[in-house]
Amino acid sequence: MARIILGSYMVRYPLGAVLSWALQYLTGFRKLGHDVYFVEKSGYPKSCYDPSRDVMSDDCSYGTATVEAVLSRIGMGGKWCFVDAAGRHHGLSRERVQAVFDSADLFVDMGTHGTWLDEAARTGMRVLVDGEPGFTQMKMENKLAAGRTLPSYDFYYTNGRNIGTERSAAPTGGRQWRPLFHPVDVETFPVVASPAGAPFTTIMNWQSYEPVEYMGETYGHKDVEFVKFMTLPSLTDSRLEIAVAGSTVPRDALTGAGWKICDPHEVTRTFDSFADYVRGSCGEFSVCKSGFVRLNTGWFSDRGAVYLASGRPVVQQDTGFGAHLPCGHGLFAARDVGEAATAIDTIAGDYERHSRWAREVAAEYLDARRVLGGMLEDLGM
Repeated sequence: MARIILGSYMVRYPLGAVLSWALQYLTGFRKLGHDVYFVEKSGYPKSCYDPSRDVMSDDCSYGTATVEAVLSRIGMGGKWCFVDAAGRHHGLSRERVQAVFDSADLFVDMGTHGTWLDEAARTGMRVLVDGEPGFTQMKMENKLAAGRTLPSYDFYYTNGRNIGTERSAAPTGGRQWRPLFHPVDVETFPVVASPAGAPFTTIMNWQSYEPVEYMGETYGHKDVEFVKFMTLPSLTDSRLEIAVAGSTVPRDALTGAGWKICDPHEVTRTFDSFADYVRGSCGEFSVCKSGFVRLNTGWFSDRGAVYLASGRPVVQQDTGFGAHLPCGHGLFAARDVGEAATAIDTIAGDYERHSRWAREVAAEYLDARRVLGGMLEDLGM
């Protein structure tokens, strides 16, 4: 049994889909028999979101209570630490979390931006997992060009299966990247019958952060790509719904085109409400960040993995993931609106079989024990 620490974020944005992202890794490592801890730092002032008040502040009490509750469900109660904007430690004390780092075999940094590397100085191995393929490497290249140093890890993994290969035009930031699917614990998401008339849904941010400039080009987000699929509701009889966040969402244009819009904070208020929203869907249709698409990164969504595990077929905008996942049975890659409509109609025409195939794709390719077990084997653990 190894001692593994995962650094990510849950306290700062304690909504269901965000919690799920980190929980799949934690659950997977736990089910492989390892001693697992979770750590997070505020990073900047007023970084903590409280959905009960819809405010950003330095008060982490909502997030810490939520994280303690969800981690207790997987046998990790008390095995976490959050450092707030004032440097106070919540959960594990400063001394205890340092002792855990000193005795750990592996630190997996999945979104802490190197803020725990000092504590991890004596940890056996330090690994970065990149969940923003293409964007991460372009930002690295820009920092190197500006004469800045980058945080150093022993190994680098990316959810962009094509990064560092001839399939993708993304740079590498001078690092050797190892591919890793977003894992999903299929047992967490049992298959239940889809409600009659349920829509294809997705949960998304219109724009996650500022576009990235690289080599004279601008690489944007889902807002750039969604307009290419705006007319999709007119091309299929299936209902289409998006739980979309963002201050610049063109709500009138979307509803006018036939999309139903719902509040993403409501449907993801808790981990359970997120899972219920997925189960209440017929399947998922989702666009991807423009950078993922243009650079052909091979990225496949962590939320898409949850839909598949739940027996909900997925139609995702093509990022090159079809070179690594089987498409055409429960999972489809769509290059344009016509392909998306055809895929949705194909699913609707033989739903029970596509639902079963969706679950099979998740179990065979994305199951957390398989994905993370392969990662640990790759690391010699």
